[in-house]
Amino acid sequence: MKESFSMTDRFSLTAPYILGLTRFLAGVMFACHGAQKMLGAFGGLPPGAMNWMTWTAGIIELVGGTLVAIGLFARISAFISSGLMAFAYFIGHGLNSFWPKANGGELAVLYCWLFLYLAAAGPGAYALDNLWRRRRIGGGPETDALAASPPA
Repeated sequence: MKESFSMTDRFSLTAPYILGLTRFLAGVMFACHGAQKMLGAFGGLPPGAMNWMTWTAGIIELVGGTLVAIGLFARISAFISSGLMAFAYFIGHGLNSFWPKANGGELAVLYCWLFLYLAAAGPGAYALDNLWRRRRIGGGPETDALAASPPA
């Protein structure tokens, strides 16, 4: 008997892979903000940036973004990055107005919630954390699906 899959079923099957690609893209883009602050890439420091805050945020953005992108210590890196973005919103943007559209904090809010989601959901597919997890639970093809998807 031939099984029929709905569009929702097909998305469910690809969810760990879409999550993994989303994690990678978010991590790379976040690391670019850190590279701008720490390495002078992409035009260097923004005008009027405070030195101590730039170095603190820059380290978390560069290292945390890289770890999130490759999926190594992804949950804790995403959680720390989420906290940084919450702090950045309320200290850097929220003092001007509460609403992100009015205070220019839209990107901080999006990063904050995306990284909080990644911390809760796990890294998805294509993460280095999954290699460690496979070894820890015995490895092999039968554990690939388990390692690619978050626990239920």
